[in-house]
Amino acid sequence: MDINGKRVLVTGGSSGIGLALAQALMAKGAKVVISGRRADVLAAAVDHLNARGGDAQGIAADVATEEGRAATLSLALDALGGLDILVNNAGGVRAGRLENTSEADILAMISVDLAAPILLTRAALPALRDGGDAMVVNVASGIALIGAPFYATYAAVKAGLARFGEALRRELKGEGVHVLTAYPGGTDTPMMKSNRAGPELGFSREPAAAVADAIVEGIEAGAFEVIRGGEARAKMIALNRDNPAAVDERFLGLKPALEEAVKDHAAL
Repeated sequence: MDINGKRVLVTGGSSGIGLALAQALMAKGAKVVISGRRADVLAAAVDHLNARGGDAQGIAADVATEEGRAATLSLALDALGGLDILVNNAGGVRAGRLENTSEADILAMISVDLAAPILLTRAALPALRDGGDAMVVNVASGIALIGAPFYATYAAVKAGLARFGEALRRELKGEGVHVLTAYPGGTDTPMMKSNRAGPELGFSREPAAAVADAIVEGIEAGAFEVIRGGEARAKMIALNRDNPAAVDERFLGLKPALEEAVKDHAAL
């Protein structure tokens, strides 16, 4: 896909991967609208993007709600005059043992990480079809490929998002709308500030800009997926497929330290 001139909506675009991706897409000539829940943070993000010569616009809305999704899509279509790329990036996490995770936090993860992108995509499909060369980009997580202890619900919703994208890609094949799934690893974003796990526990972090650049390359290439983490992540994915018991044993040795390091990891 040639990104120049494409009309793009990035949810969760006020910080982290979403903001970096908006900036990278604008550098390629895209017209971008970002959405976020916090009006002040969103305004600062728009200023940041436009200070670099762009013309981004922001929509303060919560895509986890029906009203927020409707407002997001309506305002984006008005601002852009249509839609060519929808980036489902908004997300939230609450780590910890399942029995210690509140029902409210579980339902919040299901709502923002899985239900919201499905429902927003459904609503956006008529506009995406009109362009004739469109794409849905779903930002999942490396945890969708290798389930990690203390992230049971987060792994479930991100894996669900990945399979949603795969199925929808096949559903829309030949109809002018492609679907790409991104699997970031540990990324240096505000969402990760309360996670104290380091490389020794499998949480190496890379800049959000590196993830964004890889996703942009995937968009241009029409890729099915973008998996971050390099050769080490590829080997772990292969091991998890071929010998999951070995991965179980590896996590068993890390469990006490990992539980302590992620017990306060929350961004909902």
